[in-house]
Amino acid sequence: VTMKTTVGDIELELWAKETPKTCRNFIQLCVEGYYHDLIFHTQGGDPTDTGEGGKIYGEPFKDEFRTRIRSCGRVRFRLRSCGRCLIAMANAGEDNNGSQFFVTLGSQLDLQNTHSTFGYVTEETIYDMLELEEALVDENDKPLYAPKMIKAELLNNPFSNIIPRIIVQESEEVKDRNKVKIIYVCSIYPR
Repeated sequence: VTMKTTVGDIELELWAKETPKTCRNFIQLCVEGYYHDLIFHTQGGDPTDTGEGGKIYGEPFKDEFRTRIRSCGRVRFRLRSCGRCLIAMANAGEDNNGSQFFVTLGSQLDLQNTHSTFGYVTEETIYDMLELEEALVDENDKPLYAPKMIKAELLNNPFSNIIPRIIVQESEEVKDRNKVKIIYVCSIYPR
């Protein structure tokens, strides 16, 4: 996956074999354009800005922890730990994953076995990721000049059956249950 951001491209390698449910969720949301045009610093994935985010499974999904060691070039990661530039699901507690994710900027031992790590930032694009860390923030740690993820492009899909879902919103105008509900199709293709 390549995240096109206002500070440059950030390339991600996902561990679909080791964390299939987490990667399927992330890739499905990428294909649907869910992450397009939203604020992204070291955490992102909630276009609603409510902390709720979205999910493809209808409800939050379980954490995926593995003890397997994964080699990425010269670096070896233990999938249970959070080292520098790893991608992990942000959550509100155990087995409560949705659409939000974050990228670690250093070793985060306190996050070990609490967040599903599902990939890493590759090669030179680490420097663009680190530039996001330098964003000026206000007293509430919100960026003053919010960097954005313009879009997420899928370069290699390990799941052949992922296609954009039809996303519908119900109209608020329905007052009588006997009336037909009006639905609006927001998108069947990525933005």
